[in-house]
Amino acid sequence: MNSLDPVRAALERHQIGVYLGAVVLGFAVALAVPGTGRWEAAITPALGLMLFVTFLQVPLARLRDALKSTRFIGALLVSNFLAIPLLAAAMLPLLPADPLVRIAVLFVLLCPCIDYVVTFSHLGKADASLLLAATPVLLIVQMLLLPLYLGALLGSESAALVKAAPFLHAFAWLIVVPMLLAAGMQAAAARWPGAAVVIDGAGLLPVPATALVLLIVIAAVTPQLGLALKAATAALPFYVAFAIVAPALGLLIGRGFGLQAPARRAVAFSSATRNSLVILPLALSVPDALPVIPAVIVTQTLVELMAMLIYIPLLPRVSAR
Repeated sequence: MNSLDPVRAALERHQIGVYLGAVVLGFAVALAVPGTGRWEAAITPALGLMLFVTFLQVPLARLRDALKSTRFIGALLVSNFLAIPLLAAAMLPLLPADPLVRIAVLFVLLCPCIDYVVTFSHLGKADASLLLAATPVLLIVQMLLLPLYLGALLGSESAALVKAAPFLHAFAWLIVVPMLLAAGMQAAAARWPGAAVVIDGAGLLPVPATALVLLIVIAAVTPQLGLALKAATAALPFYVAFAIVAPALGLLIGRGFGLQAPARRAVAFSSATRNSLVILPLALSVPDALPVIPAVIVTQTLVELMAMLIYIPLLPRVSAR
């Protein structure tokens, strides 16, 4: 047994407590330290670090084989781009009449996550390599369909608000660059013992790196909530309902496609996890977006992060077979 294995096992065993502590600390820092909203600039680097150390633990050589899993890709597409949009459409008549609240909720619910979902699925004993291989597919399809869905649900003018640049920027820096660095390190490990030692040591980092992201995100977005508290509160019940229904839909669809338990969990994590941190700059391009749209979107981020603390231990239990 590797000497670091007990430490790694202890971190994974106590990860929920670590994450809860990070969330509480993030709120405390936001309340005690003025100007934490500026920490938003640190979210992307922190996400990049988290994904890099996660990718080091994922056998990237499997990615080509993972893309050949047509049943998994099919389940992922059906869940994220058929079932979830239908769920969002069902919620729409119940949402507040404020068009800014509606477009913010739809922006975030219609876009599946392409970044930290890989880390959370890995921690939740899902097949993270399958999900990682599918991130380009998720990115491309959501870029193509988001204008169509917004146009169908809100009218043609909303479709013109969607721009590709924020999606591509996030995909490059949060997926491509960390993945290439991790792949290079894994390739070097076959010839250089030092690289293997680094990879082994990095196995201790996914939980602390995820906790760091939680702390930074909570500290950065909390000040924005007060700017449009009424709008954020109005959206809150819909996000809680989504957090309950979406992973269940993912598990059911994964089972319908005949997937093994780890792959079903990956579909569930993807169904439940939205692209809030990526689409935030995109949503800010909406006229008169401030302060309502960022407050409504970051409320979903907070609900999702809290839900992840439940998903990570719960999904492996409810999808054990």
